[in-house]
Amino acid sequence: MSKLKTALEEYLTMRRAAGFKLETQGSLLQRFVEFAEKKRASRITRDLALRWATQPKGCDPAQWAKRLAVVQRFASYQSAIDPSTELCPPDLLPHRFRRKPPYVYSDEQIQQIIAEAKNLRSPSGLRAATFSTLFGLLAVTGMRVGEAIALDRADVDISQAILTVRHSKFGKSRLIPIHSSTAKELQHYARLRDRLFKLTATSAFFVSRSGRRLSRSGVKGTFVLLSRRIGLRKPDQRWGPRIHDLRHGFALKTLSLLYKSGPDVEQHIPVLSTYLGHANVANTYWYLTATPELLLAASARLDRSPEAMS
Repeated sequence: MSKLKTALEEYLTMRRAAGFKLETQGSLLQRFVEFAEKKRASRITRDLALRWATQPKGCDPAQWAKRLAVVQRFASYQSAIDPSTELCPPDLLPHRFRRKPPYVYSDEQIQQIIAEAKNLRSPSGLRAATFSTLFGLLAVTGMRVGEAIALDRADVDISQAILTVRHSKFGKSRLIPIHSSTAKELQHYARLRDRLFKLTATSAFFVSRSGRRLSRSGVKGTFVLLSRRIGLRKPDQRWGPRIHDLRHGFALKTLSLLYKSGPDVEQHIPVLSTYLGHANVANTYWYLTATPELLLAASARLDRSPEAMS
């Protein structure tokens, strides 16, 4: 095992012991170390870090800055062990990530996605039920993809209509109440799953056609396939509406309904923030400026307020 690979394993072990999952960052660093080994490099240098960070051509420069920042944190740790490690200046890649406006699916588009998922084929027929139920659940709860596929059977309480999300992003856990109609759909799926897989090697609620827990890449790949089938993406289009936009759409539609129905929105935003599992309520407030429709709803609300009329 190379010197850098050993150092990386120690670094990831230390950070994960402190509570950081480092799924994406860990994968990026593994690739960086592989790149370094191909270049026969035994230490981190500015040139090495910069060349690796700017490898993907034609992408957003903010992505390069993100990749470099991941290496920089590893380099800072390594510099305490190996003084020959070089750190990059903070402004070497000054680009910053800018959050893109979410794509808000219409109710009709969501219904098309679910309907097309029901046409997915597999020997057992389970694939269609799995993905139509999963995408429907994401649309009506605003859950993260990772949270939904991490659900175990014990986390889905059909009788109480409550989902338990454990140790999701930022290490938080929470309860998600669901509508009775959603609970019935989950129950229908669970019965079909158990009939097809009486014995499985996983405790997962949602399972693949082989009876194992779904993978994030598999779910996203299937969503892209369905998006192309219903015309949301062109056949060769790499970018387009994302599965994560189902979560954004749920948040935006909920806020829009709150503004239109008349309650004090300020009092409800912390509740929505908790329901979505945001680490900071500021992440929920971002949605207030996310779409013109929501801004219009907020403006109309202000126009009806006593202060505006006085």
